[in-house]
Amino acid sequence: MAKMNFGGVVENVVTRDEFTVEKAREVLKNEVVAVIGYGIQGPGQALNLKDNGINVIVGQRAGKTFDKAVADGWVPGKTLFSIEEACEKATVIEFLLSDAAQIAQWPVVKKHLSAGKALYFSHGFGITFNDRTGIIPPKDVDVIMVAPKGSGTSVRRLFLQGRGINSSFAVYQDATGRALERTLALGIAIGSGYLFETDFKREVYSDLTGERGTLMGAIQGILSAQFEVLREHGHSPSEAFNETVEELTQSLMPLFAEKGMDWMYANCSTTAQRGALDWMGPFHDATKPVFEKLYNEVASGREAQRSIDSNSKPDYREGLERELKALRESELWRTGAAVRELRPENK
Repeated sequence: MAKMNFGGVVENVVTRDEFTVEKAREVLKNEVVAVIGYGIQGPGQALNLKDNGINVIVGQRAGKTFDKAVADGWVPGKTLFSIEEACEKATVIEFLLSDAAQIAQWPVVKKHLSAGKALYFSHGFGITFNDRTGIIPPKDVDVIMVAPKGSGTSVRRLFLQGRGINSSFAVYQDATGRALERTLALGIAIGSGYLFETDFKREVYSDLTGERGTLMGAIQGILSAQFEVLREHGHSPSEAFNETVEELTQSLMPLFAEKGMDWMYANCSTTAQRGALDWMGPFHDATKPVFEKLYNEVASGREAQRSIDSNSKPDYREGLERELKALRESELWRTGAAVRELRPENK
């Protein structure tokens, strides 16, 4: 494991130069990896494992998602099974169902966690909040995690591009003495470009804060606020959208992802530099208390309980669709749909 300096803090990092795909195949050569759940993370991880030569099967309930797995090339009775049958066949169970579905399916999975197997997560939720989820693994299995820092779609897309998503990894329970090497092998085999060390609690605290913060919740709130101010002051929808979203996502984000924000500041107009430097402080001061409140809600378990309660309701899907419909039909994102049609690559 290499040591790397991140802004003055030394952390453990594993790259696929150090832990190669060939080494991952050797570690996993006698394993049967069952990907349980073919929803968000499942397809990307399962397909990447298969393409990397790992013995992988999929466990999924009957329905549209099962049909999607069939369409992706998984064969019922050979590489695609019910959740229970896949768990029975597996030596490594990748538990990739949604948090609410993990709670519901835990009795089925637990029944097949015989000694020496590995229980793998891509999110620390079920284990960290096990007083609420009831997910308490037996002591004679490895409990491990590889958490890609992006959607399952990104896991697959970056793999096909010959790149790799960055992922965190953790070992919660080492029953076999092989938990770490299993974790690293799986992390590389699912397509990670590099792996950085964490633990289950830190992963879920940072993940829930990030999802509700700059990754999705905060960014939507900030975008809609700026768009509304511009519209209320007489700017057209297209102008407001281009200045709020299009320039950010299509021009600036790729640049500061590649070069860093300092480079971005150094390579914009002097007017933009001065304004950005002057206004980043007020935005920081206005939003930090919100982030602090958010983190405290996550750390207390209240945010987890709200998710469990909401996602377990029988009419959850209907309520979710109503909320997404309202978002989709807002002026901001109806404008976005029109702007995307104008991009040359979409013509």
